[in-house]
Amino acid sequence: MTHAAQVDTSAVPADETQESSRPPVSRTMIGVGFLLIVLSYMVNAMDRQVFPPLLPNIREEYGFSLEQGGLLATNFTLGMALAGLPAGYLLDRFRRKTVLLVSIVIYSLGTMATPLATGFADMTLYRVVSGFGEGMQSAAIFAAIGAFFAHRRGLAFGVIGVGYSIGVFIAPLIGVGLTGMHGTWHSPFYLFGAAGLLIAAASLFLVKTGLTEHSAEKVASTRTYEYMPASAYNRNTVALAVHAVISGVAIYGFLGLYPTYLITSLHYTAEQAALAMSFLGFGGMTAVFGGWLGDRFNQRNLLMLSLLAVSAISACIYETHAGVGVQCVLAFLMGAFGLGFIYPNTNSALQRAVRPGQIGRASGLFVTSYYGPAAFSGLLFAALVDSSDWTRAGLLQVTALPLLGVVALAFVRTSQFNNAVR
Repeated sequence: MTHAAQVDTSAVPADETQESSRPPVSRTMIGVGFLLIVLSYMVNAMDRQVFPPLLPNIREEYGFSLEQGGLLATNFTLGMALAGLPAGYLLDRFRRKTVLLVSIVIYSLGTMATPLATGFADMTLYRVVSGFGEGMQSAAIFAAIGAFFAHRRGLAFGVIGVGYSIGVFIAPLIGVGLTGMHGTWHSPFYLFGAAGLLIAAASLFLVKTGLTEHSAEKVASTRTYEYMPASAYNRNTVALAVHAVISGVAIYGFLGLYPTYLITSLHYTAEQAALAMSFLGFGGMTAVFGGWLGDRFNQRNLLMLSLLAVSAISACIYETHAGVGVQCVLAFLMGAFGLGFIYPNTNSALQRAVRPGQIGRASGLFVTSYYGPAAFSGLLFAALVDSSDWTRAGLLQVTALPLLGVVALAFVRTSQFNNAVR
């Protein structure tokens, strides 16, 4: 059952009395609101992923070292991590729509400020501010959609993941294209930032609070959860958080420096590197299928298999030095398992590892654990490259590290998930 409200962006608790007083939301408005949420997450992805393919241009203009470039490519995730737990706290106490709208404005302004940087310090600040907004938005979106689509959470997250992957797919192509057209890397940041502000304005009127403020507890009112741990921070959430840390460091280390690897080590052109990056996003569009599988099969085992796949694909990428065609196929597979399978299922598994009233905290925990250490994954990767070479660095961070995630997942007990058959 769905509910709606008049447009209200005031930061007041969304309690059960308010929810019960809302008139019904039409299927059309649910669809429009959900589409805008997906579009906002697509722009979120575009803001994140336009930076790596333009990093060679940025390094040339500012004279940044590889380590500085690697840190800038991934340090926005530090802002996301800083936003995660506070956002989880706010989402359990205030309107999710309010958090969502404010977050879009924050990351859009941070993106538009990036070309205004005069050096490493203020560019770092703008990237972290942008990441802070993106982290708030991620927590708000997945808490809201996880509550509204409680019984099809994995599939719903998969659809959102498709929006993200479309952003990953088109951002490098648009970014490199605009840079070549205008002779500067600045214009994509202004364009994507402005797009975010327009979506925030549209969402103010078209995303109804009946979609964002739905109560997961009310959906699950006929069930009892005495078999689950009372605390949101339990064996399952800790094991999944460790897995999220490992996955974030491996996947974001790869994403942040993959175009630089293709250009500097394999001598691809900027356009060829952007094409390979786009295939990563194309692979991520399998998130609908990945989320669907997570709703129907053992999510722990699915995540284990996905980590093993990432490890194997990484070995092929860094060992074979494949040509453009094969590299695009490998990038597609990396996107499929890294973005299409691991991301939505880790997120939904954390929400299933807590009682329904705690999904805000679970969403915040995911954002912090996945994106926090990932902030330094590009710096770590660059340091490994400098101390050895691209092949060894890739094998250590993207091939070997996911195997530790498999070990962490072995401690997860899906019989204590809130969707377990009793």
